Amino acid sequence: MIDHTGITVSDITRSKAFYTAALAAIDYQLLLEFSAAVTGHADVAGFGEAPKPDFWLSSGTPNQPPLHVAFRAVNRQQVDAFHAAALAAGGRDNGAPGLRPHYHPDYYGAFVLDPDGHNIEVVCHEPA
Repeated sequence: MIDHTGITVSDITRSKAFYTAALAAIDYQLLLEFSAAVTGHADVAGFGEAPKPDFWLSSGTPNQPPLHVAFRAVNRQQVDAFHAAALAAGGRDNGAPGLRPHYHPDYYGAFVLDPDGHNIEVVCHEPA
């Protein structure tokens, strides 16, 4: 079981704004922030469901190649809301909300590229 993961971003202020807007659709929020003075290497920001962050942004040179991270949604409306919010926050469409039956019959996902080109997905595995 994965406890937490993260990505490196070029502009943590811009990325915090993007992820705050985009992940609100799945009830994720910015929960913790630490400066480089505390971590010893970079400014970081942790997102998740209270009280524990499980997705972290770290300032620095973005991962190359860009990473793919998928978040689970409880329903298809959250997938749709994520996609709309992420685009409104400056993300680039990388796959509109819809079924991906090649994965399984109820796989409903949406993909957006974040400001650094990371492929961010929100997916629901439940039937409509």
